[in-house]
Amino acid sequence: MAPKNQAAWILAKNSVPLKVADAPYTSPGPGQVTIETGAVAINPFDWVLQYQGGILASHLKYPMILGVDVAGTVVEVGPKVTRFKVGDRVAGNACSIGKETNNPAEGAFQLYVVLRENMIVSVPDTVTIEQSAVLGLGVTTATYGLFHKDYLALDMPKVPAPPNPRPGGKYPRAVIVTGGSSSVGASAVQLAVSAGYTVFSTCSPKNFDFVKELGATGVFDYRNQNLVPELVRALEGYELCGAYTVGDGADKICASVMANRLAKTPELPTRKFIALAGGGAIGVDSIKGFSGSYRMMSGMIGMMGRNSIKKITSGIEVKFIMMASTTESDNCVSRVYMEFLGPALAKGQFIAAPDAQIVGRGLEKINEALELNQKGVSAKKIVVSLP
Repeated sequence: MAPKNQAAWILAKNSVPLKVADAPYTSPGPGQVTIETGAVAINPFDWVLQYQGGILASHLKYPMILGVDVAGTVVEVGPKVTRFKVGDRVAGNACSIGKETNNPAEGAFQLYVVLRENMIVSVPDTVTIEQSAVLGLGVTTATYGLFHKDYLALDMPKVPAPPNPRPGGKYPRAVIVTGGSSSVGASAVQLAVSAGYTVFSTCSPKNFDFVKELGATGVFDYRNQNLVPELVRALEGYELCGAYTVGDGADKICASVMANRLAKTPELPTRKFIALAGGGAIGVDSIKGFSGSYRMMSGMIGMMGRNSIKKITSGIEVKFIMMASTTESDNCVSRVYMEFLGPALAKGQFIAAPDAQIVGRGLEKINEALELNQKGVSAKKIVVSLP
């Protein structure tokens, strides 16, 4: 007899709060596993999608089960799965909202979730299920912007990390990662270091030690008015391979760093490319209703226009990270989950970061967690234990 499943459903687009109700238990298909959920983590994208699903994911069919970051124990294995067996602890990226998926069975906010083998990783015994739940979207977004051919296209991470500079290289290679204490930034710092790059990052001074522990060589106060010249000085002697930005105005800071560097030391190689993962904090009131839709659409159009002008006038390209399918077995995200992340977690080369802030247990707590996330957190990720 199939286990009894429940989920926190979004019943229609722009529907708040989520409703806890029964859900079908779904067995895995080829290349999939079904897990009993042990914990889920909250991303701003989860609640933004509640209010603006019609703009951000117009393909979604309702009722739907949202949620990306998830961890738990495998209870059933589908055909052709070779990496996992029943009883394994796993964590990763649920895929219900993908355009090619659009399937509530693959949403994280339920007791039993269908996950894709190429989007999850084994959790070592040294890491709790709650802490491993923070990986998901942070790892996926960081990977896409750092390694996808349409973005920074850095070398892939390895265990152990390759030397810097690489054999035959004239300069050590560096990348700027702003917002290093955020969920996406923490993954981006570690992935870039594991790919053999020196990382210079930004965050609040209270989080300097945390970001350095992730592997950043230099960490700077993102509010410092002298940030641009300080980063330019820090990058002297390096090949700059681009920037990965999280945080309000961070792309403008990095563009100024590149322009100043090119003027001061034109002999040093500089890739004029900025992968933009996100801006500043989003206020929930600013995205509600029709006016919120208008602000989001006008903001996106304005950003694309400004970035186009910047590329024309300075040659510096700023590109917002828009993930296409991440479910094919041969793309960079799959390679990180299938080849790198497991060994790196086991050896401590990569840690599940930032720290989990556990707000309670049970599906009913997810609405509370979503509201808490709207207020913002620092060097933490909000997690709900299940069942």
